[in-house]
Amino acid sequence: MRKFKPESLMMSHGYHPEWSEGAIKSPIFQTSTFEFKTAEEGKRFFEVAYGHKKAEPDEQTGLIYSRINNPDLEILENRLCLWDEADEAAVFESGMSAISTVMLEFLNPGDLLLMSSPVYGGTNHFTKCVLNRFGINLLEFSAFDDIEEIERRVMASGLAEKLAMVYIETPANPTNAMVDLEAMAELADKFSSASKKVITAVDNTYMGPLWQHPLKHGADLVIYSATKYIAGHSDLIAGAVLGSSELMSRVKALRTFLGNMAGPYTGWLLMRSLETLKVRMTQQAANAEIIAEYLETHPLIEKVYYPSIMRKSDQKLDELMKRQCQCNGAMISFDVKGGEKEAFVFLNNLHLVKLAVSLGSTESLAQHPATMTHVDVSAEDRAKMNITEKLVRLSVGVEDAEDLKWDIDQALEKMKIAAMT
Repeated sequence: MRKFKPESLMMSHGYHPEWSEGAIKSPIFQTSTFEFKTAEEGKRFFEVAYGHKKAEPDEQTGLIYSRINNPDLEILENRLCLWDEADEAAVFESGMSAISTVMLEFLNPGDLLLMSSPVYGGTNHFTKCVLNRFGINLLEFSAFDDIEEIERRVMASGLAEKLAMVYIETPANPTNAMVDLEAMAELADKFSSASKKVITAVDNTYMGPLWQHPLKHGADLVIYSATKYIAGHSDLIAGAVLGSSELMSRVKALRTFLGNMAGPYTGWLLMRSLETLKVRMTQQAANAEIIAEYLETHPLIEKVYYPSIMRKSDQKLDELMKRQCQCNGAMISFDVKGGEKEAFVFLNNLHLVKLAVSLGSTESLAQHPATMTHVDVSAEDRAKMNITEKLVRLSVGVEDAEDLKWDIDQALEKMKIAAMT
């Protein structure tokens, strides 16, 4: 039997039409609870679901209650696993609920969290303003720090034996800074012991499940804001976590008791979106390459933060991208000549590109990180991360590339005129 590729299996994997009167597509299982055939069956389902007993080989987890499991989520999670070749997946109501559940499950008071910088603004807030209330220590590192320097800083913190998680966002939001996943996984292993494994978790939202596969580079867990490329239509909020069965059983158990799993309708919409994931992301990446090359030579742009541009003058980055990624992605950040005033004039004069946060959708979106998604990051930290007043972030969609270039060009021309008056 041929082994089909994920993009072929997105239409049918994990679902059988006979389950639903022959319907080709899975219906929305809009129910809160499920009937047991017998009391004994109900007992068995709960024993396995709550981890009191292990499931037998090939035993299917029984349906109990939609806070624990639901057919739409289970089919969706099975399909998500195909891209990253993960054992299991868990879908959440948002990317932040996925991130927070992972951190709450694997971090305890007194532990040390080693985290790359920059990260998404919500992640930054959660780690610095929420986890600290529970006595969890944070140590940040930059994508530009070499592995020996990071190791020295962990040792110098006095908390090396308390290191519990290495959390990485790569490429970083919004600067596209890249972190070497294999090097960081090796570092986590170095600080692990027989009694405690240091977990490596990677936010892979910027690359989606198509362009980078962290689990293949030593990561233990991969996290997505499924709102972005996975959903791809700006019409839902969701998150996902994938990894080994051992770790995912813990993630799913805490998800059950926090109650932050996605609902059946969200699961159904995500299944719809997975069918076009490769088509959408391929077009977005092709458009991004064209836009990035155009911006690189524009006289009103100081610098472009896009992998294919940055790696031209950075051999180390080029080698890392070749080893770690299948594509340069579709997220571009760039510095306009000027500051906040000029950036705002540019943003206010876009027509086809929409002024909005989020990313990864079919429509192109632009925003101003310093005053929007990363406003909660301190001015000092923003300066270190190069998130300046002149930085604009662009999520490239599936529109015609020449139309996008026209829109960007006319907005830059308006910026030029405004600067002269």
